[in-house]
Amino acid sequence: MEKVFKIAVLKGDGIGPEVVDAALKVLDKVAELFNVKFEYKEGLIGGIAIDETGDPLPEETLKLCLESDAVLLGAVGGPKWDNLPQDKKPERGLLRIRKALNLYANLRPVKVFDALLGSSPLKPEVAKGTDLMVVRELVSGIYYGEPRGIYEEDGKRCGRNTMKYCEDEIARVARKAFEIARKRRKKLTSVDKANVLDVSALWREVVNEIAKEYPDVELEHLYVDNAAMQLVRRPSTFDVIVTGNIFGDILSDEAGVIPGSLGMLPSASIGDKYALYEPVHGSAPDIAGQGIANPIATILSVAMMLKYSFNLDKAAELVEKAVEETLNQGYRTADIYSEGTIKVNTQEMTEKIIENLERLYRELSF
Repeated sequence: MEKVFKIAVLKGDGIGPEVVDAALKVLDKVAELFNVKFEYKEGLIGGIAIDETGDPLPEETLKLCLESDAVLLGAVGGPKWDNLPQDKKPERGLLRIRKALNLYANLRPVKVFDALLGSSPLKPEVAKGTDLMVVRELVSGIYYGEPRGIYEEDGKRCGRNTMKYCEDEIARVARKAFEIARKRRKKLTSVDKANVLDVSALWREVVNEIAKEYPDVELEHLYVDNAAMQLVRRPSTFDVIVTGNIFGDILSDEAGVIPGSLGMLPSASIGDKYALYEPVHGSAPDIAGQGIANPIATILSVAMMLKYSFNLDKAAELVEKAVEETLNQGYRTADIYSEGTIKVNTQEMTEKIIENLERLYRELSF
């Protein structure tokens, strides 16, 4: 019997609907080639959800996600909602969905394609060969710790946030990172600030304990300031990086500029039962509706979905190859365009990727 994978589709705001629609076309072609079936059901999140329901994450959307095999998200937010209270902003919906689905590990792959070496802010010889994965703990740490807030003390306003990790929270994300490293180049870099922070001292202790379960994976530890420096000095030497919520937030964005455009970067947020896939870029309201957004990050996000949620490794590999082939042929959306390449819009880029997907499927005998 044909397997049916249920996907909750949350298109969100700005260019979200455009890039999600492009990725769904690629998934439709994958379904045709690999004889699987994807069932899409749409829900509201972010600004559009606020406009229609008053809530950035309506209950119906959360229920839809809980009943699905995976979630595909476009982007949320925009200037229209900037002046809302903190707990009502579109981004609050993201924090809530991560917590509700217990998506404790954020996966951010960063790969520099040879065809785009010139787009990197780093020297080509430094950026070349970069292919790393940042695994960021996502539902604990300083963004969620209590006590928190702005309060008055001795007649002055003070602000406080608490960085807290328990050993089980560290252990589960460390195991996830070790498992990913085992399937890649078997090297894991754990990033902390153990020389200053007690919570980081515990982080390092627990990661070392978990490392004993993975003797085939090489483990190194770096302090976060040194890691930030090494990421721009020698990015190609990293394989998998695992770190806490705030350090991961910063380092994954730093690593994200190495390929030259956020429009190229996919991500996944995964737990033990649920997973959400989304491009790294924002809602880009300045180009929304113009049909010029780069769909590659979202297309690569569905490649991650195929791999991590559906165990369709060959299909995931084929999508990635089709993207790389399309870039090798010189096709570029506006964000990655340079003289001598072929400028295309969102639809044209998607069509070229699908053409290459079909051709590579035949040629490589998948």
